[in-house]
This record gives sequence, structure tokens and C-alpha cells, in this order.
Amino acid sequence: MKTTIGHKHQPKFDIHPFYVPIKTKFWISHSFSFLWMCFSIYLAYPWLMDLADIISFPFALIIIAGISYIPGYMNAFLIASLLLDKQPPFKHEYPSEPITLLIAAHNEEDNIVNTLHYVSKQDYHGEIKVILINNCSTDQTVKRALEAKKELNLDLDILHEEPPGKFHALNRGLTAVKTSYVITLDADTLLHPSAVRFLVARMKSSPSDVCAVAGSVLVKNSRENIWTKIQEWDYFLGIASIKRLQGLYQGTLVAQGAFSLYKTAAIKEVNGWPDAIGEDIVLTWRLLEKKWKVYFEPLAVAFTEAPSTLKHFIYQRSRWARGMIEGLAEVKPWQQPQLYTKYLTGINLVMPFLDIAYTFFWIPGLILAFFGFYWIVGPMTLLVLPLTLISYSILYMYQSKYVFKRLNLKIRKNIFGFILFILGYQMIMSPVSVYGYFQQFFHVERRWK
Repeated sequence: MKTTIGHKHQPKFDIHPFYVPIKTKFWISHSFSFLWMCFSIYLAYPWLMDLADIISFPFALIIIAGISYIPGYMNAFLIASLLLDKQPPFKHEYPSEPITLLIAAHNEEDNIVNTLHYVSKQDYHGEIKVILINNCSTDQTVKRALEAKKELNLDLDILHEEPPGKFHALNRGLTAVKTSYVITLDADTLLHPSAVRFLVARMKSSPSDVCAVAGSVLVKNSRENIWTKIQEWDYFLGIASIKRLQGLYQGTLVAQGAFSLYKTAAIKEVNGWPDAIGEDIVLTWRLLEKKWKVYFEPLAVAFTEAPSTLKHFIYQRSRWARGMIEGLAEVKPWQQPQLYTKYLTGINLVMPFLDIAYTFFWIPGLILAFFGFYWIVGPMTLLVLPLTLISYSILYMYQSKYVFKRLNLKIRKNIFGFILFILGYQMIMSPVSVYGYFQQFFHVERRWK
């Protein structure tokens, strides 16, 4: 996405003429998605019977549930929730509380100067203390950071943490935090000039039981090649839509380490970041387990470096899948104290089944359909596609009108990447996720980078 810097006044979010409680939105969305699933089951009954004649009824039911019924239900729930969601206006749009920004870095000499440059350009009215934690770097990361500190006149301290691992680095930085709020930022992530301000503003405008606010992370290198072009849409539409859904129900499941704000006391209460490959996932679920709430702020935008090769993409996304399994093992959904977080984390129990069904049933079924055998993939499977396009259209309009317009950003033209994202992205994502599940099951050695 292209950035144009500006500070002219922009209109605030529209407010619904009357308030609809979150619990009401939750059950309205479920009612709509349940009716949609009933409709799809009715339409797909002949398909189910035909497939049952070939492979038995129970097996046919499992396959169709995994590639049609459940995905349709989840997409319908997403659509209804997005339509009912309305981001409340800020009560304090220009906060001035001092904050600390933690950057864990391992061999980031090519990125750290640019990252610090964007930190120095924030329009935040309060003091920003930057702590860079050097974690076993063998390049010139520290030297480049010190040069940037002098050139940009940053309030920057550099700490060193020898045990490898991002969680080690962040916990080392946490010991030096003196402020009530702390932000984590990846060393290759660039901040929009208002990113910190909007992140803190959302926290200051939220109820006292909100302990973290996840920022909106988008792709900065989308023009690099086809892989980054596809991922641009995943971040812009796919991940953002899930974040908005979870934020509506006060249980954003990942306050991602790439760019999120936390109450320092809350982090310390759960003993900091855990020893996990998905340290931010497990941390967030521990916070939710303590009856805290986690919000999402779409205006707090940061731009990250997406993997530009298939190898690095597979590593990143399989790591995310492993992190989800770690979170489920650490904090069971039924242990969550709030209805919404029980449901949201419970969805993750279904995700391995859906990814396995897509990988081992839908993809082979697509190949069979190519040769004229519509046993698994046929016209009925296309029922999921309209829901997907509707949900992405809703989010596209929201991102364009309420986020990019207000931030003076422009959406890049990336039609080819969008087509590939819609038609082929899941055929890559599901097998990669399954690979991550198997890695976790067989306890494959973890690594940060």
C-alpha cells in the first residue's frame, strides 16, 4: 500500500442511531449462520447421498462437513458479525502517557535503521522510550542502531540477551520497562506516523479490563513478487477480517508481537512471554484466561516484510499453525472465563480438521473434477465462494472508507494477486498448516528465524 503523509482533520466514525449489545450481535450472527448452514445442507443432500453410495454415509458426511457445512457456517458468521460491527469513536484521540517500545532483534542490520526512522516520525504526544534487545546477532545490528540513535535523536537503550529465542529477548526487555504501557514491534516493521497514537488512544478509550490492543499489520513489500502480491490480500482482507470479528467480541486471539500494545502490569501478572514458538498467541490466551479483554485497532497500521519465497512462507505459516496448537494445549477453550473467548478459541479446535479435510479431500476432489468425476468437488462446493466474496467486499469497503482514507493511504492495484488469492491461496495454506500441525505433534525443533 502506498503512503501519503498528512495531518488534516478527518471525520470520526459514524455511530449507529441506537446501541445493539454485543451479546445480541453474537446471537444474531449465530442465528444467521445456522440458517445458512441448514439451507446448504438441504441443497447438498443429493450430493451427500451420491457420495455416500461411493464411500459410505459417515465418511461422506465427514468430508462434506469439512469442506462445505462448517466453512459455510463460519463464513456466514463472519459476514453477519462484520455487518453488525461498528468501531466506537475515540474518547482520547491524542493521549500523552509515556510508553516503552520493545524491539527484539536477531541479525536485522538491513532493517533496523528504517524501522527506527519510522518510530522517530510518530505524531504521538507522549514520550516514547525505545528498548532494542539484541538476541545473538552476528551482524552489524547494534552498530546500525547506535548510528540511528544519534542521527534521529532517539531515546534508545540497547540490551543484550544471549539465550536464543524471541521470548527470551522480550522478557529481558520487560525487566527494563518503567512505563504503564509497553508496545512490541518487530525489527522489520514500519509504523504509519499515527500508529502509536491510535493504538494508545484505543486503549485509553476502552474499559479498564482491556489489557491489550492489537495493531493492524499490512504488507510493505507487496510489489516484490507473486508471493508477496498474494499475501498483501491475505493481510488486507483475510487476517484483518478475522481481527475485526474477534475484536467485536472483545477477544482478539493474537495480540501479535509484530505490533501490539499491552498493559505492563498485565504482562507481568502472567509472567511475561512464554517459551513457545507462538509466544504471542499463548501470551494472549493467558491474558484472556485472567478475564482480561483484548481489542483490535484497525487505524493503528504497521507494514511488515512478508516472506518473498515459498520456503520462507512455509516456515512462517507452519510456525503460526504450531503456535495455535501450543495455545490450545496451554489454555483449553473451556477454561476461558468469558462466553465469546470460549467460542473464539473453540473455533481453533476445528481448524486442524478443516485444514486436513481441505488438504486430503478437497484438493484431490478438485483433481478428480478436472477429469470429470464430481464426487467430492462439484457445484455445491461453490456455495462457500459467494460468502467469501461478500465478506471480503464488506471488509474492502471498510478498509477503504474508514481506514485508508483517514490515514491518507492508497490501495495498490493488485488484481492478479487478488485472483490468485481467491482461487488458490487456501490450496497452499491448508497443506502448510497441516505440515505445522505434524511438526508440533512430532516435537520438531523450534527456531526463531
